Amino acid sequence: MSDTEKSAQTQPNESAEPSFRYNAKLAQGIEEKWQKIWDDEGTFWAANVNGDLKDGKGHNAEGRPSYFAMDMFPYPSGKGLHVGHPLGYLATDVVSRYHRMKGENVLHAMGYDAFGLPAEQYAVQTGQHPRITTEQNIANMRRQLHRMGLSFDNRRSFATIDPGYVRWTQWIFSRIYDAWYDEDATNPSGSRGCARPISTLVEQFESGKRAIPGFEGKAWADLSEAEQADVLNDFRLAYISKSPVNWCPGLGTVLANEEVTAEGKSERGNFPVFQRELRQWSMRITAYGHRLIEDLDTIDWPEKVKLMQRNWIGESHGASVHFDVETPNGVKDMEIYTTRPDTLFGTTFAVVSPEHHLLEDVPAEWPAETPEDWKGGYATPVEAVKAYRLAAEAKTAKDRVDEAGEKTGLFTGLYAINPITGAKLPLFTADYVLMDYGTGAIMAVPGGDQRDYDFAVKFGLPVIYTVKPLPESGDDLANYEGKAPFVSHDGIVINSSIDATKAKG
Repeated sequence: MSDTEKSAQTQPNESAEPSFRYNAKLAQGIEEKWQKIWDDEGTFWAANVNGDLKDGKGHNAEGRPSYFAMDMFPYPSGKGLHVGHPLGYLATDVVSRYHRMKGENVLHAMGYDAFGLPAEQYAVQTGQHPRITTEQNIANMRRQLHRMGLSFDNRRSFATIDPGYVRWTQWIFSRIYDAWYDEDATNPSGSRGCARPISTLVEQFESGKRAIPGFEGKAWADLSEAEQADVLNDFRLAYISKSPVNWCPGLGTVLANEEVTAEGKSERGNFPVFQRELRQWSMRITAYGHRLIEDLDTIDWPEKVKLMQRNWIGESHGASVHFDVETPNGVKDMEIYTTRPDTLFGTTFAVVSPEHHLLEDVPAEWPAETPEDWKGGYATPVEAVKAYRLAAEAKTAKDRVDEAGEKTGLFTGLYAINPITGAKLPLFTADYVLMDYGTGAIMAVPGGDQRDYDFAVKFGLPVIYTVKPLPESGDDLANYEGKAPFVSHDGIVINSSIDATKAKG
């Protein structure tokens, strides 16, 4: 054989890729091989303590330490996963494999949060039943997750539209609905306060052991069925409330704050969003505020995450203060919750949410000597309140409480009586007060709150600074300078700005 013939034979072999070079094709072959083995052998199966659900070797838990790894459920509204999904799923998969290699019984499963607005809107637009689209998307996501080789026990994976899942969520809701929070009962951990069947509350009303709120002196049997239902609604852990929501007529549904753009439009469809007061189901989670904070100490979370949770829970201790409000329809009660009842002496005005019930009783005419800038340019309080309510509806809750936003509001024509001093406080309405936060009404103490101070300055309202011993620190004393006029409790202006040295003297 000539050298030319030899060269022609060897040249293709020399340019051919080695059999075991690690490239995309080899990687895919390895992945498919081992993923099949894991599936066939049930490598990632989690075993129950007893029963049919065993691990891949046919054993129950048999005393092995258990470990539960939970992921955020993907929402099957699109054709498949986006790049952000693997970011979290790979991290929990690493943790799951680590604990599994330690011999622990690891439960790592996946679910699909299949209910929601995108699926509904797609059905409206296409006329196709949302279950068809949703199940197609779930099938594709399962395929993608499987190709990633994640260590899920697929026997335990589910979607929130599965009848079995819906059945148990409804069962849980029925248990919550038929329960109330008894502050005097002892819970399993030994501390006070726990849920009890609503029937135990009815027994207390029937026996007279507990007074019936709003019907003191009456027997439970004397109340109508509707009245009894209203009383129990104020105790149930799942109850019907009426509160402001982000209502989107174009979508025919309520939206979360995150689903509303900065322009006040729906993120999906770009439809206008309005504030509406609607009846809806609520959970009395505030009853568990103290226990939620205490239980954070039992969780192995980073301290900064626990701090975020404590701030979110927002447990506070204070008092309910009742102000009499003189209206054309008689004296009405205005309840205010405050963590600082000692600042009642510094209250110079009060503010209610645009949704507050007191605005149904504003006078037909402005009181005499009402400043023009309090009226907002309107001829009567009724006209002013109606227009302001419409303006507030066009804002989201986030826009209304934005610290950087301009404070708006107007006088209602009503006055509240300070229960401590007897002073008549002008009652304003302002959209920075939310109906679903506290009681929807605040007593404004501009001498101690920046937002109240800004509002007071805008409308020319007095500012009271409660006199108290000043600290020795020069830095702390400096905080008293440059403030608004210092006004005593009898309303007399002492000086235009507090001089720390003179005030201390």
